[in-house]
Amino acid sequence: MHTRVLHQSLWALLLWPHLFAVSAPLDCRDDPASLARCPSISQEKLLDRVIHHAELIYRVSEESCSLFEEMFIPLPLRLQTNQGGYACITKSLPIPSSKSEIQQLSDKWLLHSVLLLVQSWIEPLVYLQMTLDRYDHAPDMLLNKTKWVSEKLISLEQGVVVLMKKMLDEGTMTTAYSEQGAFQYDVQLDILESIMRDYTLLTCFKKDAHKMETFLKLLKCRQTDKYNCA
Repeated sequence: MHTRVLHQSLWALLLWPHLFAVSAPLDCRDDPASLARCPSISQEKLLDRVIHHAELIYRVSEESCSLFEEMFIPLPLRLQTNQGGYACITKSLPIPSSKSEIQQLSDKWLLHSVLLLVQSWIEPLVYLQMTLDRYDHAPDMLLNKTKWVSEKLISLEQGVVVLMKKMLDEGTMTTAYSEQGAFQYDVQLDILESIMRDYTLLTCFKKDAHKMETFLKLLKCRQTDKYNCA
């Protein structure tokens, strides 16, 4: 078991620099710090870059969740979380999860749903970075991955907003659900409660990151093969 984990960690260390090298799919020129020229590129190319960005975010969220589990979560607690003992912060958002419901979403609501998920997670991921910094034995790789995802989520938000302007002639979305789903801080948690809260955040974000990727890929499919998108 320890050998397998060691091998996984070594592979992650080898692949991590490569991930940074390919992690600028939304940048509309070679400069990774700028999104200023996104309106000048085609809708198709921008959608491809947004999808690639979402794929990377989901991949790193999976890696972060697995790393956190190995470091801090014994199996019985993982099972407790999987059985629904902790609610996700986006549970109340009007976003379907069944395949049939997702298929019925219009292109507009696919994009709005992605944007709503992205915006709902920006603040909690900042909180997660702060709490992980207080862990005594949190590996640097976990801290770096969490910071990377937090930064790239903001970039994804910018890309989705530009895509909405291109596809729907719309700007940012104002939603009545933002206050209801506002993230609540609690600095009085004991160590176990804090660990379980952070684990819940990671597992829930991983699920939502997969939704973002799925919605964007469905949108892409509809642009190319409208009647055969499953």
